[in-house]
Amino acid sequence: MTGTPTGRVPGSSSSAGTLTSSPDDGQDAADDVAPPAAGQRTAGAPRIPLRVTLVALLVALVALALTATGFAATSLLRSYLLEQQEQQLGSLVREVTNDPTLVQQACSGEGIDVTGRGVYLACLGPDGLIGQYAAPQSDDELPDLGDLTAETAAGYGSKAFTLPAVDHRSSWQVALVQVAPDRTLVIGQDRAGDQAALEWLVRIQLLVGLTVLVVLGVAGYLLVSNSLRPLEEVEDTARAIAGGDLSRRVPAGDDRTEIGRLSAALNGMLGRIESSFRAQQSSEEQARASEARMRRFVADASHELRTPLTSIRGFAELHRQGAVRGPEDTGRLMQRIESEATRMGSLVEDLLQLARLDQQRPLSLGPVDLAQVAGDAVHDARAVQPERAVSLHLDDSLTDAPVVRGDEARLRQVVGNLVTNALTHTPVDARVTVRVAEDAEDPDSVVLAVSDDGPGLAPADADRVFERFYRADASRTRAAGGTGLGLSIVASLVAAHGGRVELTTAPGEGATFAVRLPRSGPPEVATEGSGDPAEEPGA
Repeated sequence: MTGTPTGRVPGSSSSAGTLTSSPDDGQDAADDVAPPAAGQRTAGAPRIPLRVTLVALLVALVALALTATGFAATSLLRSYLLEQQEQQLGSLVREVTNDPTLVQQACSGEGIDVTGRGVYLACLGPDGLIGQYAAPQSDDELPDLGDLTAETAAGYGSKAFTLPAVDHRSSWQVALVQVAPDRTLVIGQDRAGDQAALEWLVRIQLLVGLTVLVVLGVAGYLLVSNSLRPLEEVEDTARAIAGGDLSRRVPAGDDRTEIGRLSAALNGMLGRIESSFRAQQSSEEQARASEARMRRFVADASHELRTPLTSIRGFAELHRQGAVRGPEDTGRLMQRIESEATRMGSLVEDLLQLARLDQQRPLSLGPVDLAQVAGDAVHDARAVQPERAVSLHLDDSLTDAPVVRGDEARLRQVVGNLVTNALTHTPVDARVTVRVAEDAEDPDSVVLAVSDDGPGLAPADADRVFERFYRADASRTRAAGGTGLGLSIVASLVAAHGGRVELTTAPGEGATFAVRLPRSGPPEVATEGSGDPAEEPGA
């Protein structure tokens, strides 16, 4: 070994410590990098949001992978550096042992030149250290030989091993070479550079690993949040539906994704649930309405029948008790009984007719001239009430005879009921007009309208005028006559003919009942009487 002198370290036997072959400090430094605990859960883990759990699991797995990778890389680098140092140390041993002069100088206590920092040379005798030589380094940085002597060094053989420095901040790779029976050379190389490289690698791994984990955590949180947003929308939709908004739907997604297919399936299910609920709700409402109509029908029918029955019973009681004297009083009494019986019979006939209409019994269809039917109704009204102004008007829009296919008797009843209704509920000086015209909305239909100059109806009454037993007079008085079934019969008969009846009225402006009938007649289903019974009670 040649070179210029760089310094001499006098021999010293005062260094403390025991010669050991314990693991080096680089190993200790690597062991300080412990993998973080992953998958640990606290008692409140079930309350942690799913996105946080997923991101934490992802970060923990990546941290574990980075730790394992860093540990493997550090171990491989340590092994590589140790192998390289052993090769360099072997070359140094051969260089020293091949120079007898250098060996003699080292073991004689004379000063020698040591070239290069990190090279160590010492000679051991029977009593311990004779001299040690190295580049300019403090005593604390030199190997801790402890009580090693030439005799005890023989037990280590020729294999290189590691000695810690006196300050234990670094270590040395040394080899023992016996040059005489009582002389052993200690040749070593400082491992501080290797340890610095390993520590630098660990720091880089920690820095890069923490950066990767932070970036991965943020990116993972954003990605998971974006991926779970459809589930949040599902949750919001479920809350809205639970709150009663059955029209809410999950926003549609890409059908190529699981979330998109889930959204489509949920929307289909929600649509069916809403339809079923609406149908059930409608059925319940119809049932309640039907029950209410039934109760009203029973009450109205009882009310209407009670009056003539009470009158007949009262007259019979008078006759039985002998309160009626003479043929004249008896005749008047019988006339009253007959009148009330006629009224009751008329009411029963109306009820039976409504029941038949509800059952949709077949009509006797044939060609019916509405102009002739209207003219006959006007003639009958003039005959019954000659003091009333009742007129017929055939509109100029009629290009053909207003003939429709229908049941003539039923259509005559429709017109008769409308005219009777107008005469009954209007003052004596009010005019009543029956008009027949082409339907401006449908050329294949004919309009028959009955108008009056009476007081008209309020909107609330107009909406209910076709209900059975309904009268605008809440007291249900019969002073004006009628049973409250005439317009209900009109509406049912017109519907049976495939037409519709409309009311146009306002307070103080009279009323117009317009019946629109198709020339072709009612649909086949109506003529054959194969439909479901009507919802109105009274059958």
